[in-house]
Amino acid sequence: MNNAPLNILVLVSGNGSNLQALLDAGIKIAAVLSDRPGAYALERARAAGIPALTEIPAKGLAGDERRLELSGRILRHCRERQIGLVVLAGFLSVLSGDIIEEYSGRMINLHPALLPKFGGQGMYGENVHRAVLAAGESESGCTVHLVDSGLDTGRILLQRKVPVLGGDTPESLAERIHREEHIAIVEAVKMMLEGLKMEET
Repeated sequence: MNNAPLNILVLVSGNGSNLQALLDAGIKIAAVLSDRPGAYALERARAAGIPALTEIPAKGLAGDERRLELSGRILRHCRERQIGLVVLAGFLSVLSGDIIEEYSGRMINLHPALLPKFGGQGMYGENVHRAVLAAGESESGCTVHLVDSGLDTGRILLQRKVPVLGGDTPESLAERIHREEHIAIVEAVKMMLEGLKMEET
């Protein structure tokens, strides 16, 4: 039986409040990687003494090729650091290629809506909340799911719901969902760690 802690890589693009939720919950993180050099999440990582990595999408490549190239660079970090679990916490780049296969069942994504609704191309950040309000939904929330080769199509691990209130704006709805995201990401990572440890025994 292997009692060594599972190495976790957290992928981020922005403020990193979900990364902070993981840190506050005492979850050990091996490294944090951003596709945006100015992401405040990198400062959170450095403040916690965690390696803060940056891999910027190549500007000269077409969409699919750019995703594949970036995904390959991230996969190299995963291999070098012997990563056991990849957590996408507000990561805006789409991954593709070998990393999807190699980390099948070991890579999760946090999405700010109740999938399968409001997922797919262009459905991120404020776009999601705007679409939820435009559709007249009575509730929204967040979803943590396994990452597969589709966009927001992997198996759902858990969801947390919030009501959509009269007079909600994308900002007010986002703020309410953020609070649930911080709970959901911690629950999901703990669930994954438990499951992956059981697989090793």
